[in-house]
Amino acid sequence: MTPHNEAKNGDYAETVLLPGDPLRAKWIAETFLAAPRLVNSVRNCLGYTGSWRGRPVSVQASGMGQPSLAIYVHELLAVYGVKSIVRVGTCGGLSSEVKVRDIVLGIAASTDSAINASFAPFSYAPFADFGLLRRAADLAAERGLKAHVGGLVSSDVFYVPEGVDSYGGLPAHGVLAVEMEAAALYTLCARFKARALAICTMTDCLVTGAQIDAAERQSSLTDMVELALDTALEV
Repeated sequence: MTPHNEAKNGDYAETVLLPGDPLRAKWIAETFLAAPRLVNSVRNCLGYTGSWRGRPVSVQASGMGQPSLAIYVHELLAVYGVKSIVRVGTCGGLSSEVKVRDIVLGIAASTDSAINASFAPFSYAPFADFGLLRRAADLAAERGLKAHVGGLVSSDVFYVPEGVDSYGGLPAHGVLAVEMEAAALYTLCARFKARALAICTMTDCLVTGAQIDAAERQSSLTDMVELALDTALEV
């Protein structure tokens, strides 16, 4: 147990899906997992363990942003012995080539956060586990899902002031989308020698202004979660 997690040793599977939203964690557990049981409800950051295709898997909400995620991921790795974490979330598109409903598989994650400042004077480049990334790309292709492999940027700022170009030349260097958590996830999993991958559905394009409605968002999230579960448990 920790100040943020009431789960006991053994309550988490070695593979964890990590959405930000606690209610999305609840939806994933109740929709996809067999015999899900609640293992954490501290601060309403819900965690569940069940099974997918006969294999144990957990889902744990991380909250929004890198500081919140870093707490839960550190404890999952250091206290509960988790070996693989797949972030499942949404992102804003930074490239006109990525359409709404498309999936972005984050090969690496830039960030505007100072969360990795302890690496000074180096600028650490957080990256995904190649085995998870390759499997996710292969499965997406087999299923006819439109998935893009490229960079993410994990920003601490959700509401960018009008007229400010926060992302500069990042899209010109292969950064496809912005979200708020992947860089911290990749850094911590590298530190603890665990696997990590961020799989995000693009729901809002910051270039074209395109968005998806509630019904489309739900069906696209279903595809993403099934892809994440099969990726994590087959590698």
